[in-house]
Amino acid sequence: MVTLQLQGVGAHYGSRTVLANVNTPVFHAGQVVAVIGPNAAGKSTLFKRVAGMLKGPGQIVLQGSRKGLEGICYMPQDISATARLTVVESILLAAKQQHQGWAVSDAELAQVDAITVSLGIADLAFRNLGELSGGQRQLVSIAQTLARDPEILLMDEPTSALDLHRQIQVLDFMRSLAQERGLIVFIALHDINQALRYCDHALVIANGQAQHSGPCEQVITAAMLRDVYRIRARIESCSAGTRHVIVDGVA
Repeated sequence: MVTLQLQGVGAHYGSRTVLANVNTPVFHAGQVVAVIGPNAAGKSTLFKRVAGMLKGPGQIVLQGSRKGLEGICYMPQDISATARLTVVESILLAAKQQHQGWAVSDAELAQVDAITVSLGIADLAFRNLGELSGGQRQLVSIAQTLARDPEILLMDEPTSALDLHRQIQVLDFMRSLAQERGLIVFIALHDINQALRYCDHALVIANGQAQHSGPCEQVITAAMLRDVYRIRARIESCSAGTRHVIVDGVA
């Protein structure tokens, strides 16, 4: 079973420190972690550091992995892809990054079909990426990331371009996938209620540091929302046993 822990993790661009001393508990396979915080707080930087795209101090302790660092897959917020490729071609290209050779097996085609069906984009399979809307391209980017067979999945605002129906569909799917495949999924979110509904843990990043880390119900509090987001809010429970944030105004 794969586990991940961050110990004193930081990152820098040149001589400028942009992330410092991020410590977390041990995250386990099957868990979904909400990475939350204001804009420009350092969430994307943290993902790039964990994915090995940036250097910095600290340790990323990965245990029980069958793939090592190759099992950490990062889905950026800004999607770039060759517009001449079809949806299927772009997903297969992502999958082939994990394997030798370019021959496509029946199993790989079946995997791509299953991913596109699960994300509701099977009808887009043979359309060029350049013809798609921003939301459709975002779903294709999720499919490309899943095709790489991750163990640790870092998703930087994967629902930002999606309508509400698609947001719920994707978050439901990622929640189920984490449990079925034993993934650890980190999702950067701005919607705190989605974090409460779909995630086990929350990691709050503000001013380039981890302000809070732990189970969502312990981290997402009125005091945290006041201090980090500068809003006045209440946390209430509904009849289904879930909790949600009600915003009363700006602090």
